[in-house]
Amino acid sequence: MQSAPISKYRPFPPVNLPNRQWPGRTHTHAPIWCSVDLRDGNQALAQPMSVDEKLEYFEMLVRIGFKEIEVGFPSASQIEFDFCRRLIEEKRIPDDVAIQILCQCREELITRSMEALKGARNAIFHLYNSTSPAQRKHVFNATRADIVKIAVQGTRWVKQHAAPLVAAGTTLRFEYSPESFTSTELEFALEICEAVTDAWQPTRENKIILNLPATVEYATPNIHADQIEWMSNHLTRRDCTLISLHTHNDRGTGVAATELAMLAGADRVEGTLFGNGERTGNLDIVTVALNLYTHGIHPNLDFSNINEIREVYERTTRLEVPARQPYAGELTFTAFSGSHQDAIKKSWSSQKADEPWDVLYIPIDPADIGRSYKAIIRINAQSGKGGVAYILENEFGFSLPKLMHKEIGRIINDVADAKGTELQPADILEIFRHEYLDRDTPLVLEHFKTTERDSAVTCEASVTINGARHQLVGGGNGPIDAFTRALAATPLPKFEVLSYAEHSLGKGSEARAVSYIQIKTERGQTFFGAGIDTNIELASIKAIVSALNRATKT
Repeated sequence: MQSAPISKYRPFPPVNLPNRQWPGRTHTHAPIWCSVDLRDGNQALAQPMSVDEKLEYFEMLVRIGFKEIEVGFPSASQIEFDFCRRLIEEKRIPDDVAIQILCQCREELITRSMEALKGARNAIFHLYNSTSPAQRKHVFNATRADIVKIAVQGTRWVKQHAAPLVAAGTTLRFEYSPESFTSTELEFALEICEAVTDAWQPTRENKIILNLPATVEYATPNIHADQIEWMSNHLTRRDCTLISLHTHNDRGTGVAATELAMLAGADRVEGTLFGNGERTGNLDIVTVALNLYTHGIHPNLDFSNINEIREVYERTTRLEVPARQPYAGELTFTAFSGSHQDAIKKSWSSQKADEPWDVLYIPIDPADIGRSYKAIIRINAQSGKGGVAYILENEFGFSLPKLMHKEIGRIINDVADAKGTELQPADILEIFRHEYLDRDTPLVLEHFKTTERDSAVTCEASVTINGARHQLVGGGNGPIDAFTRALAATPLPKFEVLSYAEHSLGKGSEARAVSYIQIKTERGQTFFGAGIDTNIELASIKAIVSALNRATKT
């Protein structure tokens, strides 16, 4: 890197827009969406999709709800041409879906593209040429007038060669992109868009699409919004125009730039699922659409099975959705932090079905996009007591008393710290069983029964302590009290019961009782125990045995 002061780079100039309106607006509706996965996204793949993979992907885009899908660059290669023809000839395009193709401003490419579109019911012809000063200087060695002439002539050719298609029944719409719009002088971008519009002569019923791409992202999102609002304010036929966005992500702010530009007046958004595209990618439509959804605006796209969409995407593109990608990443709804886990558990338990979603750290209900609750809290050495309790309850049905959370949390964290890895739910259950349910030294319960007379309970128990059998008898106001008194005659440490909780585990004939008991020894130490049995009385006795075995362990 160059040391300060930096002379190699310069800040992007601001837009003179003193009365900008977009900062005070809020989103109220979804834009028109156009997927460019099969063209812009596909050209960015190290191994482009096969025709069969593109067909599968196209069908997925239709199921999601896209009404405009850019399917390729048919004049660029035979594969692209054949794919377009196959969609049309095999009648794979629903009547309410328009396919879009891309083309440069050359007559032979335009006529070839028209051949590819024959028989299509709805089509968008996307014409483009580069307009930025750098492109004019280094690539075309052309003046502004030369560049305008290219765009206008290309538009006239499209209009001319589209006539037979339109006469045959195709509804054809026209889209023009001044490529590198965001690095083109605004006055010139306006000039060339106006000239193209003059040549096309759009109407309110058949509007021209002016796509204003951030082909390379150079500026901050607020400047991009200013550029879009400036254009929207200065177009003379705004009522006959759809302003379209096509943001790239070179600065990592493609989503923000799109959202602000929508506030600035954009009507339409082009992008790809999960942001696949050249360099750092295109706009991620999934993120923008679900951002709208979390603000109560339906995006008119269906992402209720995001896992299936991700599976098709990863298989056909050979790319992976990053683990922390918004909404779709494997770890998007996962918390390892103890404080986060505790907040999630508490707010989730108080969430009412008929109230607005308000679960801490989780801005969308995972169920709305087909995600499972099971992976929301995962355990490593950074996790807390609430996370462990959440796993045991939501995965396995153990609803631990709140006072027990700290104890089990410490035990699990010690294991995770020693292993240095994440613990899976099965690992946590195994540790819980080993620590509380399966511990059988030094005390083993062999037999237990009670009798009740005049509100007094007498217990008879047979236990083994360090291999020695003891026959015990005790009385009290209940089974727990009676067993506690009976154990006083053994060499086990003296204790008192501090708390007791129980609940059912499972349902119907398979249901069992789970008891949790906290004891305090004469040395002032407290320990929890847990017991399971089909008999609630016996489950509580097992919980006392569990607690005592844990107490004598230390």
